[in-house]
Amino acid sequence: MPLSKSDIASQRRRRPKHKAGAEGEPRESGEQYHLRAIARALDVLECFTVEAPNLNLKEIAEIVHLPESSLFRILLTLESHGYLSQNPDGSYCLPPKLLLGKVYDRAERLRALVRPFLQKLTSQFNETASVAYLYGDRVQALDSVETFHEIRMTNKAGRVLPPHCSSLGKVITAFQEPALVNRILETYGLYPRTEKTVVDRQSLLAEFAEIRKCGYAADREETVVGGVCIGAAITLDGAHVVSALSVSTPLVRMTASREQEITQAVLETARAAAAVLQSAGRH
Repeated sequence: MPLSKSDIASQRRRRPKHKAGAEGEPRESGEQYHLRAIARALDVLECFTVEAPNLNLKEIAEIVHLPESSLFRILLTLESHGYLSQNPDGSYCLPPKLLLGKVYDRAERLRALVRPFLQKLTSQFNETASVAYLYGDRVQALDSVETFHEIRMTNKAGRVLPPHCSSLGKVITAFQEPALVNRILETYGLYPRTEKTVVDRQSLLAEFAEIRKCGYAADREETVVGGVCIGAAITLDGAHVVSALSVSTPLVRMTASREQEITQAVLETARAAAAVLQSAGRH
């Protein structure tokens, strides 16, 4: 149905006015419509990182360069709408609904930085290389570069990895605080995937202690019959372990000397990846 003259006039009245340039095009960008208060609130939310999950009023003011009196009103508004939580000591932190988004954002940045290392491992051993990430209380495969062997191990992105039998799941879980270790194990459950899966809790905790000493974990047919996987933690200075990388191979292509070679390469690659992530300030 064609618009009436009154409809057209009404639409024209609602259109924002732009200053025309030499060729009749708007001279200004959309920045003139930005709300400074919202921008400041978003700046406040961006202050919270893995290294600084809890910040007080003074610390936030130093980061965003705002007077504490003005900042206090922003913090109070964010808290009242559920976008900030206040700790018993008066400091602030992000609530779970925002933390989850930040976790996924950090994971994606890590995936992009670590992928060249996976490609190098796959090229070196002609086997599948993977990286995993800790999302709250579950370990998931983040990325994988597969070999072209007809018989090969696979690790699809998004797959939840067993914390008690997969090498990536074990090595990431081993480096967590005891309370989180318990939650991760309870969330997934200790059930046998194969005859070689360790399901005794005390035996598993003893293995975690050894993993923390050497920095890597092995899955020798504990998750899949006929599969071997070596995973090493990506450890950054002053940060909790949230990621690890691995090389997986069918048992038929694994020998004692080859396992030693893969283990050494995975450990060295994890250290090299950590250095890149540390330099980039992302983990």
